Amino acid sequence: MSRTLILASNNAGKLKEFSALLAPINFDLHTQSEFNVPEAAEPHVTFVENAIAKARHASRLTGKPALADDSGVCVNALGGAPGVYSARYAGEPKSDQRNNEKLIADLAAHADKSAYYYCVLVFVRHADDPQPVIADGRWNGEMIVAPRGQGGFGYDPHFWIPELQKTAAELSSEEKNRLSHRGQALRALIEKLR
Repeated sequence: MSRTLILASNNAGKLKEFSALLAPINFDLHTQSEFNVPEAAEPHVTFVENAIAKARHASRLTGKPALADDSGVCVNALGGAPGVYSARYAGEPKSDQRNNEKLIADLAAHADKSAYYYCVLVFVRHADDPQPVIADGRWNGEMIVAPRGQGGFGYDPHFWIPELQKTAAELSSEEKNRLSHRGQALRALIEKLR
C-alpha cells in the first residue's frame, strides 16, 4: 500500500533522486507545489534548522507527512561557504550558473579547492511531530574551474570526485544516488524509518 509523502521542495532534480531512492519503501512522493504550498522561509544558519522548518511548513499546509532536505556545498577555503546559502549564493533570483560563477571567482585566490556536499534530511509525520526523524550525509571532493558533464544540477559540473576522475555532473543517476550526500542521508533515513 502506497503512502503519500510531501517533498518540501519544488526542485525537479531532488524529486527525481528522492523518488528513485524511496521506491523500495513504498512512499508516493509529491512536491509541495502539487498542493500549492509556497516555499518556506530558510532564515537559519544551520542545515538542520532549515530542514526542520521546511518539513513542518509543508506538513502544516498539506496535512500530510513531509520530507525536507537542506543541503549545499561547503568549501573549506571559504570557511564553509556557500553552505546553507548555496541555492542563493549569487543572490535572487536563484541561478545555478550565477552561483557557480560566483563560487569559482571567490575561490580563485585560494590554493585549497577541497569541498564537500552536505545534506540533512528531516521526516515529520505531522506538522507538530515532537520526534522528527533526522539523517545526514557528506560527500567529499573539490571544486574545479571548468565545468564538466551534463547531468545533475547546482554545483555538480564543478564538483570533482578525485577517486573517480569525474565531476558529479558526469555520473549516471545510479552512481550519483549511490555516492552522494543526499543518497547517504536518504539511506540512513530509510533505515531509521524501517
